[in-house]
Amino acid sequence: MRPPRLSFIRPRSRRLLLWLALALCVTTVAGALLQRENIRAFLYSVTGEDELLPQARGFGHWLSGVTRPQPQTADFVPIAHNGVNPFGVNTFLNQEVEDAKVARQLDFIQEAGFKWIRQEFPWQDIEIHAKGDFQDRRNEPYRDAWAKYDRIVEQARARGIQIIARLSTPPAWSRKDGEARGAFAPPDNLNDYGDFVAAVISRYKGRVQYYQIWNEPNVYPEWGEQEISPEGYVELLKVGYARAKQADPQSVILSAPLAPTIELGPRNLNDLLFLQRMYDAGAKDYFDILSTQDYGLWSGPTDRRMRPRVLNFSRPVYIRDIMVQNGDEHKAIWASEVGWNAIPKDHPAFPNFGRATDEQVARYLPQAYERAQAEWPWMGMMAYWFFKRASDVEQGQSWYFFKMLNPNFTPMPVYEAMKRYTHQPPVIYPGYFQEDHWAISAQGDWATAEDSRAVLGRYRQSARAGDALVFTFQGSALDVVFARGPAGGMARVWVDDGAPVVVNLNSASEQFGVKTQIATGLPQGAHRVKLEVVSGVVGVDGLIVYP
Repeated sequence: MRPPRLSFIRPRSRRLLLWLALALCVTTVAGALLQRENIRAFLYSVTGEDELLPQARGFGHWLSGVTRPQPQTADFVPIAHNGVNPFGVNTFLNQEVEDAKVARQLDFIQEAGFKWIRQEFPWQDIEIHAKGDFQDRRNEPYRDAWAKYDRIVEQARARGIQIIARLSTPPAWSRKDGEARGAFAPPDNLNDYGDFVAAVISRYKGRVQYYQIWNEPNVYPEWGEQEISPEGYVELLKVGYARAKQADPQSVILSAPLAPTIELGPRNLNDLLFLQRMYDAGAKDYFDILSTQDYGLWSGPTDRRMRPRVLNFSRPVYIRDIMVQNGDEHKAIWASEVGWNAIPKDHPAFPNFGRATDEQVARYLPQAYERAQAEWPWMGMMAYWFFKRASDVEQGQSWYFFKMLNPNFTPMPVYEAMKRYTHQPPVIYPGYFQEDHWAISAQGDWATAEDSRAVLGRYRQSARAGDALVFTFQGSALDVVFARGPAGGMARVWVDDGAPVVVNLNSASEQFGVKTQIATGLPQGAHRVKLEVVSGVVGVDGLIVYP
């Protein structure tokens, strides 16, 4: 049977109906696609997976995890060293033969907005031939073994880039059996290492403040051809920490970063078990910042699947939980290595460190920094692994493709992506932060005051009317932590375009850590704050942003 003809409808009206029907179809299809994209976006936000099937599988894993007890991360306690500029990168500047290439590499780093480099100062390359011998006689002409490191320090300082000096890789003379137990095995006499630590820190006192004691002692080959020993590492850490503080009390000591692994020994030991055994051995008093490695491996930075046997970008949450359980919640975590491996699919080496495309790495890394700042107030600096190698001789290795620049200085897409991201205006996200947070702009004559009664031992103060602290935060409420006392004056705080909150800081006795509510019930989004000195002394001891 033929369908009825719409002969009674005028041709113009029929065209209109056809256009309406077509518009309805397009709208329906677009809505379905949009809904699909919304679903895909949600699945990516909890699994870090880009493809639909891995997303579906990952969603089940994530769902099973959220029903279990969650790690305790103590987000709203004062934490030292958590408010630093987070943008860092790993470098191998000591391997560049030409000084001009060192300078050029640091120029690229500065232009990309990185404020930190994690650079090894290898023991075997500085105290090469014997204890106390700092001459390099491996090739003629002989030279001062310190020279290349002096240049790295000075050139970084000239560009406003801070160094995290990794002190590792012992010389063969430090072990009776040379390299029989591997090139990275600890020295026979830990005091030899302590002397090296003291020599480095004494030389760079006032120019380098942050030092890392060893590297990945929980995995092979970083502890040599021998069984992994958290207790042995803690003994080395104690010596290094003590000698560092003797050489420079202002030095800040990072523990060795732990490599994420689920193995149980003897040559690779689960990072969570290793850390707990470190605490059991008394490590708590011998580092200022806890280090970890935070690789995305096979999924993106939004992977929130929380299983101890799953290695993903969320791994530091478990590390933080162990710190909290051991009463170490006032210390920050710094990620010494962060990254994704853009190894080509046709590369002959097995992708031991995961695989991502260049486009994915360029997308993932800014998202990783964004997530860490927005969700992990206990996370400080994060250093991308790695910036550049001196040559392409290692391109047969699977790890070679983490690079941000090619050896010939050609940038990878991730470099350009980070260059765009780091130059965005800084924002303070929910958490408890100190008054020197990198996103706070100080206008006027603010000074840092040391006082053991202050939160974490220091606060910021000004006694000049009109001096101000300005920042943007993302959240619904804000407390400012003040110091009060007989000299305390008046402060005025604006949030967005609202009426100012006037705070009287005068009191009969000195008080620190006083929380004052400035704003609450704000709409979600970014809010601009200006805190101004009206009269007297205004002491700011921290701030708390609430989600």
